[in-house]
Amino acid sequence: MPVYEYTCRACSRSFDELVFDDAAPPCPTCQATDVERVLSVFAVGRGQGPAPVPAPTAGPCGSCGDPRGPGACGLS
Repeated sequence: MPVYEYTCRACSRSFDELVFDDAAPPCPTCQATDVERVLSVFAVGRGQGPAPVPAPTAGPCGSCGDPRGPGACGLS
């Protein structure tokens, strides 16, 4: 049961809908059935490779546990 994103052509509202069959859901705002399924933000970039890895940060000081990192307290 996929969740699809739609835009209503009558009132321009965007909404998500859990879909059980191929029938387009009515707009929850104006109940119009003239809706367009649009590319979901979650689908963009799929297949582009792995997610970027955040830059490493310094851990706590090994001598005293200072959260600013090794050497921050002057004991190292």
